[in-house]
Amino acid sequence: MTKARSNLQIDSARLWGDIHETAKFGATPRGGVKRLTLGPEDKQVRDWFRTACEAAGCEVSVDALGTMFAIRPGRDMSKPPIGIGSHLDTQPTGGKYDGILGTLAALEVVRAMNDAGIETEYPICVCNWTNEEGSRYAPAMMASAAYAGDYTTDDILGRKDADGITVAEALDTIGYRGADAVGRQKFSAFVELHIEQGPLLEAENKTIGVVDRGQGIMWYNGSIAGFASHAGTTPMPLRKDALAAFSEVVLAVEKIARDLGPNAVGTIGEIRIDNPSRNVIPGDLTFTVDIRSSESATLDKLHDALQRAVAEIIARRNVKITVEQIWRKEPTVFDTKLVDAVETATKELGYSHRRITSGAGHDACNLAAVVPAAMIFVPCKDGVSHNELEDATQGDCTAGANVLLHTVLSLAGIVSAPNANN
Repeated sequence: MTKARSNLQIDSARLWGDIHETAKFGATPRGGVKRLTLGPEDKQVRDWFRTACEAAGCEVSVDALGTMFAIRPGRDMSKPPIGIGSHLDTQPTGGKYDGILGTLAALEVVRAMNDAGIETEYPICVCNWTNEEGSRYAPAMMASAAYAGDYTTDDILGRKDADGITVAEALDTIGYRGADAVGRQKFSAFVELHIEQGPLLEAENKTIGVVDRGQGIMWYNGSIAGFASHAGTTPMPLRKDALAAFSEVVLAVEKIARDLGPNAVGTIGEIRIDNPSRNVIPGDLTFTVDIRSSESATLDKLHDALQRAVAEIIARRNVKITVEQIWRKEPTVFDTKLVDAVETATKELGYSHRRITSGAGHDACNLAAVVPAAMIFVPCKDGVSHNELEDATQGDCTAGANVLLHTVLSLAGIVSAPNANN
């Protein structure tokens, strides 16, 4: 590590204060955060973020899907910036750290550079990506997916929430439909800090996860059409019970993932029975399936096994079942040089670490298709995320932000740093 970088650290108290300050926007009684994308609480945190970035000397722009880009100038402004950041929206029962840590740590990286008087060769761009969570609008990670070319801007703008409000309408309501075309902001590289959202780092007493892969994801919409009839008068052999058939689908998804493990998981997270009643045999229902693996070949096997299991249940249960794949994202392999840069920074700072696969999807996973990208993980308590009990320590958040800082400095190039060793 060069002398100019050796003593440089982020301001831990300032980062920790920002995390808890922004947690007020959408705070829940149990200590979590409910800040659905493009809602009033999202506007509050976006306004705070814009003000904070401008106070740190950044110029803030917004694209047509509401993603925010805060540019700290570099000596050579003809070079695309090093992108850092994450998202500020949460799940309905979200916590203070998921996405928020990565975005605020990116801001803190800029502030630490300012405090040290550091000029970099490349500019730095702090990003807040719109609708990473996907809890109000589908798909999740929609802005970064559009940036990567998976969707058109018009397609995303036309998506509707449960109340029929389009993304375009929601952006206009909070004043964050920007003038810049999606994809106009280019990057030389992108690095995202995030809590792990899993138990491995904590279980192994490691401070930093050097993320080298991201799991592939398949989403399905399912439906079962049985026959609604009287619960008391319909003999068991004559029933076409949609819920009973569904229970076998649930167990089939679990068995398929277990059989093709350990690098496979399967989840049914939603079910809705049409016109449910205590004394009516369920006739129709809909459900979702989420299947993931870090290997593309395993995704293929999972898909084929699911189709075979469903066909067998249909034949035996005499019901109609459809399971339609609505999304498939291939596993992400992060840029080797960037992953090595993260690992080098981690070693130089003396933090315990391990290579790790991301089980969750992240904006960096989308961006990796079009720009060199990498991720940094820090532990979260008991691996809990997407929950109001989500928690992380100040020390681990600080460590992750320091690794982000030194990774960015290695990528952006230090031109001068008059106060770096003060």
